[in-house]
Amino acid sequence: MAKVSLDDIVSLCKRRGFVYQGSEIYGGLAGTWDYGPLGALLKNNIRDAWLKYFVLGWDDMYLVDTAILMNQKVWQASGHVDTFHDPLVECSNCHARFRADQIDPGGIVRHRGIPRGQSRGTSPKANGKAGSTGIDKCPNCGKEGTFGKPRQFNMMFKTNIGPVDDEASATYLRAETAQGMFTNFKNIVDSFQPDLPFGIAQVGKAFRNEISPRDFIFRVRELEIMEFEFFIKPDEWEKYFEKWRKDMHGWFEYIGLPKAKIKEVEMPASERAHYSKRTIDFHFDFPSLGYDEFAGLAYRTDFDLTNHQKVSGKNLEYRPKDGGKPFIPHVIEPTWGLDRHVLAVLANAYSEDVPAKNSSEVSAGEQAGEKRIFLKLPAELAPVKVAVFPLLKNKPELVAKAREVYKQLKKEVKGTVMWDDNGNIGKRYRRQDEIGTPHCITVDFDTLKDDTVTIRDRDTTKQERVKVNEISKGL
Repeated sequence: MAKVSLDDIVSLCKRRGFVYQGSEIYGGLAGTWDYGPLGALLKNNIRDAWLKYFVLGWDDMYLVDTAILMNQKVWQASGHVDTFHDPLVECSNCHARFRADQIDPGGIVRHRGIPRGQSRGTSPKANGKAGSTGIDKCPNCGKEGTFGKPRQFNMMFKTNIGPVDDEASATYLRAETAQGMFTNFKNIVDSFQPDLPFGIAQVGKAFRNEISPRDFIFRVRELEIMEFEFFIKPDEWEKYFEKWRKDMHGWFEYIGLPKAKIKEVEMPASERAHYSKRTIDFHFDFPSLGYDEFAGLAYRTDFDLTNHQKVSGKNLEYRPKDGGKPFIPHVIEPTWGLDRHVLAVLANAYSEDVPAKNSSEVSAGEQAGEKRIFLKLPAELAPVKVAVFPLLKNKPELVAKAREVYKQLKKEVKGTVMWDDNGNIGKRYRRQDEIGTPHCITVDFDTLKDDTVTIRDRDTTKQERVKVNEISKGL
């Protein structure tokens, strides 16, 4: 199979209803994407698998869903107002704007930006020499010497609450989901009296006003994050950091991502966020982009709770049940980018083959000798679990029996069951292959005689006959 490119993934996503450009009929809006019917199902399946793996199966995890809009003091206390910046440069000739740390001196825009958690604006190229970016020419117009000194650009989306537009009513779309969990720490402790260690988990939207969003759903302005804050005793951080590091690798394996495509990047102190004492980024080998971050693990110490206690005036200490001295817990934070997980899962599943002509391996209805594109998705993540076809849609008796099977499976199968009677059987197989459907069921004339159907396997294309009342057992 030829090497998969990002363009291959984008084309498939648009063609088959996984991802569309946001506001497409108006020319789109940079950094925004809409998930179509199949993309929404895939994204939800990844989210549900994550909840099952890290949250619902644990006794010490508490799931929350916190507000996107928060009191502006939250972001002042967390340090985002003062530090959540990117280095911005503007071409004086064409007025195009770029992140200074994403442009090579020769004017080539690099895919890789600053690492997650890096204090914004600390890239060597962004700082450069006095009055200089170190960039020779503009990537947009090609003119040389048109960039001035970088300036710091705050990435939070600012808005106002209520009818009065002033600083007192100002707030921000949340730049991370973590702060909603920190501000609810006291509520969880008061309501559930958990023992340490315990976690507060959340899946939700975050918003970052990226200077240069690009690379499909990899770098966007509206993103979704899966993460939890794990509260621990200060002297146990290394033990739990290592525990969650191993469990994150277990998760990658669980969703079918091969170890060979994942690597850890230990972030040096100069590139860690202001709150972090240790950070590991997990990189996946994306098509056309190479290795880049899609998850991270950080030791946030007691930075957040301490600052919120100071600014809010509320006591955020944990009181041990054995009567020990109250203290502010430290925090281990594992984080996963949900949109980047969608891209990684799609990229890893994208496959091509050519069923050989005159081969005994080619099943009935297959288009032998033609390239086949299929998504080798794990069954748990596949947006459609099984598709049901009548062999011919102009034969009422076949359609009626196929509808009967379809309704039966809708009740028995956990997940989406799709009906498809458009085109010949070979084209239907190809459509289902492209969206990653693990099994296709065809109702034919033999079904009317012996109540058996054909079940076709996506990966091997092999078919077998199964009794109608035993279909769900074979899926």
